[in-house]
Amino acid sequence: MADDFILSEAGAGALLLDVAAGAFDEDRQARLLALADSLSGADGIEDVVPGMNNLMVAFDPLAVEAGEITRRLVDGWRTAVATARAGCEHRIDVVYGGPDLTDFAAGLGLAVDEVIGRHAGAVYRVAAIGAMPGFPYLSGLDPALSAPRRAVPRAGVPKGAVIVGGGQAGIMPITAPSGWHILGHTDFTLFDPHRVRPATLAAGDVVRFVVAGVER
Repeated sequence: MADDFILSEAGAGALLLDVAAGAFDEDRQARLLALADSLSGADGIEDVVPGMNNLMVAFDPLAVEAGEITRRLVDGWRTAVATARAGCEHRIDVVYGGPDLTDFAAGLGLAVDEVIGRHAGAVYRVAAIGAMPGFPYLSGLDPALSAPRRAVPRAGVPKGAVIVGGGQAGIMPITAPSGWHILGHTDFTLFDPHRVRPATLAAGDVVRFVVAGVER
């Protein structure tokens, strides 16, 4: 059902609303973002953090009871309407190539140029920021490019790597371990701790990749 959810405690001052019900769902994510916007800044609520088909709400237990936050979450989810968040649009230059592109294409039975065309031709939406500072979970990946993550993750996928894993796309904001497939790289800055808003992208933003070159 559209209103199915699991509500869990995440410590003494946080609740996690999980509405995944299996695979990621764009409509549910849009409803969650609308709910997040409605709760942000409300009395007693300290932070609202959207995830992939889930939402964590941190609150001050000395200012508001957990039962009140539970009521707001449950009632809010049941009445939330999926609306497009007024996010920014970002065009990100990508030089395609790298250690995985050829084998990734072969594993899907596609030509390299077709993988590039399908990846760059999609319109992505930032579903959530997480895993590491500024990392965007991007929905909208062409289903033909959906593939399991690498059996053995790399110890260090470089900053700026343009990657895909499962049914999602992403970009590495820092060099870190990952099992996602590397399709190219970009110089786009995702995170800068010295800025007022450190993360460049935000949930609800639109991302379009632009082919800036292909390394053969």
